[in-house]
Amino acid sequence: MKRHSGFTLIELVVTVAIVGILASAVIPLGQLNVKRIKEAELRAALRDIRSALDAYKKAVDEGRVEKAVDASGYPPSLEILVQGVPDIRDPKKRPMHFLRRLPRDPMYPDPAASPQETWGKRSYESPPDAPREGADVYDIYSLSRESGLNGLSYQAW
Repeated sequence: MKRHSGFTLIELVVTVAIVGILASAVIPLGQLNVKRIKEAELRAALRDIRSALDAYKKAVDEGRVEKAVDASGYPPSLEILVQGVPDIRDPKKRPMHFLRRLPRDPMYPDPAASPQETWGKRSYESPPDAPREGADVYDIYSLSRESGLNGLSYQAW
């Protein structure tokens, strides 16, 4: 056998094969870890936005946000949660903000899309099993057709 830098060719081939096998085992674990991280980000984003939607509705119910007579009391858009609305109880009409920034759906495939484009929006009048947009934003959901590690579609989270 020909020696190459202290190793035989067979030893070198075996070493490369072992490294290849180990790498092929590590890659799926890495992908699983990335999916777990994205799912944690999705849970946090859903919680933050839904809490902001509830806070907006509570402010309307308390008479701090102006509401049209025929409106549901939920915000007309996600952007308004960040932009803020005047507190009509405040003599200076200072704006109330419900989110510092609108989080993106981490499952959305296009990184160039704006955060508001990454979410599906459900209006108050829309049924839960067939969500559709309308005059307000009652709830949000992921537009991803994939399923989570728990077996549920991200749209159902």
